[in-house]
Amino acid sequence: MSDDVKVLPLIPLRGIIIFPYMVMHFDVGREKSILALEDAMVNKQEVFLAAQRNAKTESPEASDIYSTGTICTIKQILKLPGDTVRVLVEGEKRGKINAYVENEHFMKVEIEEIEDNNSIKDNESIALTRMVKESFSSYIKLSGAAPNDTLISLDEEEDLGRFADTICSYLVVKQEKKQEILEATEPIKRLNIILEVLNSEIDILEVEKEIGNKVKDKIEKGQKEYYLREQIKVMQEELGEDDEDIKEQKKYKSRITKAKLPKGIKAKAIYELSRLKNAGSFSSEGGVIRNYLDWILDLPWNIKTEDHIDIKETRNILNKEHYGIKEVKDRIIEYLAVKQMSNSIKGPILCLVGPPGVGKTSIAKSIAHALNKNFVRMSLGGVSDEADIRGHRRTYVGAIPGRIIYSMKEAKSMNPLFLLDEIDKMGDGYKGDPASALLEVLDSEQNYSFRDHFMELDFDLSDVMFVTTANNLDTIPIPLLDRMEIIELSGYTSEEKFNIAKNHLVQKELEEHSLDNGEIIFTDNSLSCIIDNYTRESGVRNLERKIAAVIRKSIAEMVEKDKKSATITTALVKKYLGSDMYTYDKIDKEDKIGVVTGMAWTGYGGDTLPVEVAVMPGTGKLSITGQIGDVMKESAEAGFSYVRTNAKRYSIDEKFYKEKDIHIHVPEGAVPKDGPSAGVTIITALVSALSNRKVKHNVAMTGEITLTGRVLPIGGLKEKSLAAHRAGIDTIIIPKENEKDLKNIPKTVTNKVNFILAEKVEDVINNALVGEDNNGN
Repeated sequence: MSDDVKVLPLIPLRGIIIFPYMVMHFDVGREKSILALEDAMVNKQEVFLAAQRNAKTESPEASDIYSTGTICTIKQILKLPGDTVRVLVEGEKRGKINAYVENEHFMKVEIEEIEDNNSIKDNESIALTRMVKESFSSYIKLSGAAPNDTLISLDEEEDLGRFADTICSYLVVKQEKKQEILEATEPIKRLNIILEVLNSEIDILEVEKEIGNKVKDKIEKGQKEYYLREQIKVMQEELGEDDEDIKEQKKYKSRITKAKLPKGIKAKAIYELSRLKNAGSFSSEGGVIRNYLDWILDLPWNIKTEDHIDIKETRNILNKEHYGIKEVKDRIIEYLAVKQMSNSIKGPILCLVGPPGVGKTSIAKSIAHALNKNFVRMSLGGVSDEADIRGHRRTYVGAIPGRIIYSMKEAKSMNPLFLLDEIDKMGDGYKGDPASALLEVLDSEQNYSFRDHFMELDFDLSDVMFVTTANNLDTIPIPLLDRMEIIELSGYTSEEKFNIAKNHLVQKELEEHSLDNGEIIFTDNSLSCIIDNYTRESGVRNLERKIAAVIRKSIAEMVEKDKKSATITTALVKKYLGSDMYTYDKIDKEDKIGVVTGMAWTGYGGDTLPVEVAVMPGTGKLSITGQIGDVMKESAEAGFSYVRTNAKRYSIDEKFYKEKDIHIHVPEGAVPKDGPSAGVTIITALVSALSNRKVKHNVAMTGEITLTGRVLPIGGLKEKSLAAHRAGIDTIIIPKENEKDLKNIPKTVTNKVNFILAEKVEDVINNALVGEDNNGN
C-alpha cells in the first residue's frame, strides 16, 4: 500500500461503481457535486468517486458513503439543459478515504492510494485466470453484455488486477457485490469473487434461456395450429362441409333473425357478427364478441307480459296476503284505476320506508302478483361502485353489464316489477357514486334510453314499475329522493301483530315444516304471549322466528312422545322459549318529582324515554349524562335557559342557577339516543325538580322547544304513540302542528289514549304537573 496521500474533491455516486481502467460517463445534478467538478478541473482534473450506501439519500453525510472508491481523471464535461452536467471519466487507481477535509461548498477528502499486488505468478493464479476467462466467455454468449472481441483483449492482458477490473466493468450485478469486488485489494481474492458471481449469473441466464425457448415453442405451436386450421377450412369448403366456426356463425344469425330485435339493435348485432367472422373463434376478441352477442340476444327487447288490471281482485289479493297497511293498498289501487282509464301513464316509483321486518319486500311481491308482472329484486346494500349500476366498458378484461341490465335479463320482460331493495344503504366509494347513476334509472323522462357501459345500446326502462325500500330517508340523496313517492310503513300494534301471526305467519311456518293445519294449533293467548314477552320490534320478522322455534320444539316433543297433534298454550310457550326476554317499560303507579316520561323513535320503532332531573346545593353547574347525542344536549341547554328566563312564572327561585347544581340524566345510557323531540320533556323535568312539584305518572310527551317557549313538531308520532300505549300511558302531549298525524295512529290507540295538543311550553306544564289546571286541547 502506497504512502502517497492526496486531497481530492469527492462526488458521491448513486447506484454506480467505477473501477480502475474503466471509461464511463454519468450525469451530475446536485449543486455540491457540480462545485466539486469545477474544483477538480482547476486542480489536475482529478476527482474521487465513491458510491452511496443508499441511492435515495439526497444529501449524503460521511456515514452514507463507502470509504473505498476510485481516483478518476475527468476527460470531458458537457452541460445539459436543466442544470445537469454530463461527465466522462477514466478510472485510475483504487483509493480509500482517510479523512474528510472541512469545506462548506462541496465534499473534499484525504485519499490514500491502493496499489495492486501482482508479484505472485504461480500455477494457482494461472488456473484461476483460465477458469474466469472460460466462465466470462459463457456469460458473454448467454447475456450479450460485451462484444466478442473483448475476450481477445483479455488474452493479451498479463496484469491480474487490470484483468479482474476489466471483467468487473461488464458484469451486471447488484451494487453491494461490485463494492465488495472494489474493496478486494488482492487480485487473487478479487478473481475468486468474480468467478463465484459469473457462475451464479450463468445458472440464472441458462434458466432464462430455457424459459424463453419454451415460450417460443408455444408461440410456434400456436402458429402451426392456426395454419392447420386454415388448411382444414379450405378442405371443408372444397368438400362442402361447415366447420365449427361457420356453424356457430349460422347459429347466431338464426337467433338474430328469430329474436325480432328493434331495428337499431338488430343492426348492431349483425355488425358484431361480421366482426366475429373476421376475428376468428380462437382469438381473445372472438370470445368478447360472442359474450356481447349472447347478452344482446338474451335481453327481452320486445317481450312484455300483459298487465292483469282487476281492481276488486287486486284488493282481495292484497288483503289476503297483508294485514293492515291501508295507505299502501290504497296507493296501488289508485295506480291501477288510473292505468285502467288510460294506458299511457308511466309506471310510478314507490318508496316503501319503514323499520326492518314490516313486510316491505313481501308487499312488492304482492304488487307483482296482483298486476301479473314478473318480479325481480336487486339489493343495493353496500353497493359503492357506479359500475354495479352501469356496468364496465368492454375495453376492460372481464367486463360485464351492470346489475340493472342483468336483472332485466332475469325478469324476461320489459315491464316487470323491479324492486330496488335497501336503497338507503348505498355507499359512495372512489369508483363513482352509484346513487347518481340511479338518477337516470328512476327518472321517467330519461329512462326510456338507459345506456349501460357494457351494452352501449339504448335500453327502455319506461315500462318498468320500480319499487324501492328503505329503513331511513336521511341517508338517501335529495335528488334521488325527489324522484320517488314516499309511503311510510310504521311499526305494527300488538293487535296487528296478533292478526298477522294468526292469519299468515303460523300458516306459513306450518307449511314450511310440512305440517297440516290440525297437527299443531296455537291458542290466541300463546300468540299474545310470544308478541308481548319474546319480541321487541316494529316488524314481525323476529315474531316469525319465535313461532318457528315453538313449532320445532313442539315437533320434537311430538316425535319423542309419539303424539299426533299438539296445542300450543302460554305455558308451553314459556317452556319452549324460556323466561321472558323483554319487559316493556311500564309507568310508575305514583307521581314523582323531576321524573318525566318522554317518547323516542328508533330504527326498530318507538320507545319510551324517561328523563330524570336532580337538584342539589352547588354553584350552578349543569350536568347531562346518559349516552345522548349533540341534539339532545342542545335541547337540555335550551331548556335550562328557558327555565332561567321564566323562573318567576313557575315559582322558582330566580337565583337557582347560582346556588343549585342540576343533573339531567337519561337512563339506559348504553343505548345511544338523539333527536329533536326531548325538549319539552327536559323542561318539564326541570320545572318539576326546581319547583318541587310532582309530574303526573300517566302522562308522556314529545316535542322540541325554542327559547321563547314555542313547541315545535316532531316525526315518528305513530311509533312513539304505540310505545307509550304499550307502556300503559293514557295521556300524551304532542305539538299542535302534529295534529295532522293523528289520522295515521290506529283506532285501538286513539280510543284509549287522550292526545293533548300543545303550542307553548305553558300548555305542557299545565297538563303534566300535579295540581295544575288542565288547559289542553
